[in-house]
Amino acid sequence: MVRVQRLNRGWTQADIARRAGLKLPTYIVFERSGRISLLRFLKITDVLDLMTDVSEIGQRTDQQAVRLADLMQERKRGRRT
Repeated sequence: MVRVQRLNRGWTQADIARRAGLKLPTYIVFERSGRISLLRFLKITDVLDLMTDVSEIGQRTDQQAVRLADLMQERKRGRRT
């Protein structure tokens, strides 16, 4: 989801890292593995204007559970192991 949003804006990884106040290697590791601290994740979602989506987690009226893996699913689609 984050990678797709970044690409939709035409931003490089360096662009989003700078905008979020992160070091480029930190952002690259996040985009590849999904591993990042909560604070840094929130900085990235804020830069991408996704905070509304994040704030809705746990407040769904349809009572469906939301897992982080589900939110990250788009990021993993093009990845081959």
